[in-house]
Amino acid sequence: MSMKEWTSEELSSTRDKLEAWSLSNKQTGWGPRLWILTAILGAFAVSTGTVFIVLDGITAISIFLIIIGMITCYSWYKSERQKKSNIAFLSEVNKELTYRKRQASKSKTEDVAAKNSSNTKSTNKKQAKKTVKIDKDK
Repeated sequence: MSMKEWTSEELSSTRDKLEAWSLSNKQTGWGPRLWILTAILGAFAVSTGTVFIVLDGITAISIFLIIIGMITCYSWYKSERQKKSNIAFLSEVNKELTYRKRQASKSKTEDVAAKNSSNTKSTNKKQAKKTVKIDKDK
């Protein structure tokens, strides 16, 4: 579904939710640091499991380390990809909202200009009728 088909209220509520998520995600704290540490530990588990397979042969522990490490690294990768996707979507929503605001203000100025031009045309017609009447009186 294209954002152009969304109503302004839907866009605004989506933007508010994404901005709230972005603020909670950008807060300084241990959350993002621990998530990166978890990804590094997952990579370490994969490498350790691989080394154990090379040195000791295939064991349950080495297979377990590789599987757990791959799951951890994959979940970190997916979360980072989703984070980037959300940020890109937020910028698209903001662009669409600013475009709609510009279009609305543009249409308002065109309406005002059209009213002014129609008022001046009617005023010009009235003045032309007056001059015709004055010319007839002479």
